[in-house]
Amino acid sequence: MNRWIELLENNDYIGVKRYLQDGADVNDANEQGESVLYNAMKLRCDEDLIFLLIENGADIYDFDEEGVGIFDVAITYNYIEVVRYFLTKNIDPNQTNRKSQFTPLMAAVCYGREEILKMLLENGADKELQDFKGFKAVDFARKMKKKNMLKLLNDEDTQKDMGFSEEV
Repeated sequence: MNRWIELLENNDYIGVKRYLQDGADVNDANEQGESVLYNAMKLRCDEDLIFLLIENGADIYDFDEEGVGIFDVAITYNYIEVVRYFLTKNIDPNQTNRKSQFTPLMAAVCYGREEILKMLLENGADKELQDFKGFKAVDFARKMKKKNMLKLLNDEDTQKDMGFSEEV
């Protein structure tokens, strides 16, 4: 995995392409169970490098020991086109492998990913799903004072002067 990390840290598209041509395992993972694709997003590689990995067989359905999936990571790091692509591959926006039952919609809200939130809702994300503590996406938006997210979630209790941040 060390060679992968070196290439990804340098966002080295050509190096990754050569490494793949030399037979590197695109689904290699580190000790925490984080795959090459996971690490590429975490290290903020360009989308063209991310798609190169996917085109060469990176498992888009993979998740780590904590249940954090590739889809979650794409949301976290705001890979809008990657999220769009995953949705065309029938990744369920309501599916979670996390023990906490924290959903992709909740992640989009917490990280302020407005465009991704809209995409998830358009693709059937259920606003009523709850995590293991009984919180919904709207509850996270309220707790984190994400006024724009509350608006997108059509929260009836959102008031204009609640003192919420306009930032997402």
